[in-house]
Amino acid sequence: MSETVPNTLQYRFDGPEDAPVLILGPSLGTTWHMWDRQMPELSKHWRVFRYDLPGHGGAPARPAASVTDLADRLLATLDSLGVQRFGYAGCSIGAAVGADLALRHPHRVASLALVASSPRFGTADEFRQRGVVVRTNGLEPIARTSPERWFTPGFAAAQPAIVEWAVQMVRTTDPGCYISFCEALAAFDIRAQLPRIGVPTLVLVGAEDKVTGPAEARTLVAGIPDARLALVPGASHLAPVEQPGAVTDLLLMHFSSSWQDTLASFPVPPAPTAPFTPVTPVAEIAPAALPDSVPAGRNERYDLGMKVRREVLGDAHVDAATAASDDFTDDFQDLVTRYAWGEIWSREGLDRRSRSCVALTAVVCSGHLESLGRHVRAALRNGLTPAEIKEVLLQTAVYCGVPAADSAFAVAQSVIREETTPPA
Repeated sequence: MSETVPNTLQYRFDGPEDAPVLILGPSLGTTWHMWDRQMPELSKHWRVFRYDLPGHGGAPARPAASVTDLADRLLATLDSLGVQRFGYAGCSIGAAVGADLALRHPHRVASLALVASSPRFGTADEFRQRGVVVRTNGLEPIARTSPERWFTPGFAAAQPAIVEWAVQMVRTTDPGCYISFCEALAAFDIRAQLPRIGVPTLVLVGAEDKVTGPAEARTLVAGIPDARLALVPGASHLAPVEQPGAVTDLLLMHFSSSWQDTLASFPVPPAPTAPFTPVTPVAEIAPAALPDSVPAGRNERYDLGMKVRREVLGDAHVDAATAASDDFTDDFQDLVTRYAWGEIWSREGLDRRSRSCVALTAVVCSGHLESLGRHVRAALRNGLTPAEIKEVLLQTAVYCGVPAADSAFAVAQSVIREETTPPA
């Protein structure tokens, strides 16, 4: 089915109409078809609901600003269908949606499975740079390198048809939506909120996942009160595709058992009588790596400023600046964070693209080229293309002087090459 209103998602149902609803959420760059190999068994016991991310699988290209925005669209879709309570299994960003729902709408989620997930996906800088690469080069570089992120080398070599299918899923994704989800993942961080997830949770991870691997899975298990870990040998990031039998078996066991306590009002599917040959899950608990608390005495303007500063300049730069600060410069760092970022950059009068244009011009005009590189990186993260940055610098040649613009072009050229070159 195609969505009919802007705040709903493209979806499909499989399985008995009177069975409890089980939702399957996709990974970034995939469609609901990533769960095809689970459907023969899962749809025997549940009314399985699968959805596509906006701009994926032919769904309307309406970018989502955050994981919460995407979760709200999913709830709007379920509300329109009269679905109030459900089990939820999601992969990667689909898992982030499930965790968000369990945190904000715990009465709706009966049981949860987080596949290839993390309380924080990599670093914000990594995802924002991926957005810059897509904005500059399109999705082809991402599509070409997806198999090495998603599958083990042996599987990729033995299953060329599946690898090509995966590449085509990425190629047919809307670039604007892909970029918006990179931004959403850059901002996603629930490390401090994990103890508030109160539903039975299965954390499932491929033993060879290099994207969100066993370490991230153990952090989830350590932080969520009622969670257990399932480690799937011979699988990487898209474990449901690479090891379908093991993943199906684990999901059957988890939802069949956990539903009995949390969903008494729904019929509970019987334990499977002929499951796939199981891969024994390995249950492990490790100390959670939770973030430090916000220092006492920081006011809301400082907190907002630090958030915006990190989003615009990147974690690496801000971390380096704060690490180098001492008693002599602390007050200055506080001033910059509160005033420049918490006051000016946070105003609604101009969007961040426009503010980046102003910042680039001002830096060139003032001759402070030592800071131009970080503002070029910020401009790329804020959505300016290399062609638009070139136009800004051409404008500075007229109003700030050719020598200043000449130096600025050399700095910007180096930064743009570094930031927009696709990974090898």
